[in-house]
Amino acid sequence: MADFMDDPDMSLPRALFVSLRPHQWLKNLVVLAALVFSKHLFDIPALAQASLAFAVFCALAGAVYLVNDLADLERDRLHPAKRLRPLASGELRPQVARAAAAGLFVFALLASATLGAGFLLCALAYPALGIAYSLALKHVVIVDVLAVALGFVLRAVAGAVAIGVHFSPWLLVCTLLLALFLALAKRRHELVTLEDAAAHRQILAEYSPYLLDQMIAVVTASCLTAYAFYTLAPETVEKYRTERLALTIPFVIYGIFRYLYLVHQRDQGGSPGDVLLTDRPLLAAVALWAAVMVLIVYTAPGIPVPRAN
Repeated sequence: MADFMDDPDMSLPRALFVSLRPHQWLKNLVVLAALVFSKHLFDIPALAQASLAFAVFCALAGAVYLVNDLADLERDRLHPAKRLRPLASGELRPQVARAAAAGLFVFALLASATLGAGFLLCALAYPALGIAYSLALKHVVIVDVLAVALGFVLRAVAGAVAIGVHFSPWLLVCTLLLALFLALAKRRHELVTLEDAAAHRQILAEYSPYLLDQMIAVVTASCLTAYAFYTLAPETVEKYRTERLALTIPFVIYGIFRYLYLVHQRDQGGSPGDVLLTDRPLLAAVALWAAVMVLIVYTAPGIPVPRAN
């Protein structure tokens, strides 16, 4: 096994940075959802706090990825793509990865303390969930995808706690369902594209394409319904004093259907972040949804959600 120091194409800093999976940090944008929906996007103190919260979760995510790669080292070496990761290929030494993970955890927790006890609790819960997933939860059928989805919900809650605002339960439900949709789609992609899927991820032996398709169908319908209810809920209309949020529903429908098309017809879905960044129609749908949502929220006559003292 080659050592990273012998590879002219991969220096230690680059190998470590790649192992932190910065392209996956897009998931942490969920932390900023409360900032946008509470109408504090242009509130400089709130923006600074939310940005720090985002940075904390990026650091935590990087640390958790390192821990996961260390735990899955032997399995990743059997995967056609994951065997090229710095740890699995030998370009990054395990002891270096452990030291980096510890340093990121310390930085994240120290920064979290400046955002209050509530956020610190969320910051502690996130890696705890990630480590529990790596050690046990990923081996329990259905619980494995629920654990992944709860990580997204935890990010959303942390974002609200960081700036001291209330986050709509409807948005938490939508976050949970959308994350479940992505996690199930990823399981399906792995199951149908890997030659020996169970050797890579043991839990895949408990699933079948038919079962996953049924689960995805239920979650897709539930997600679209929950989002439609959120946009038209009396409390939402009262908060923003408009029903125009319903105009964003077509973008959500197209985005989910486009993703399903990519999963079933293009055999994609193994990495939601990569799919979003590489598929232009999907990226356009997400960008248009975000632009229209911000336009409606910030031009509606509603009052910003009061921040806690």
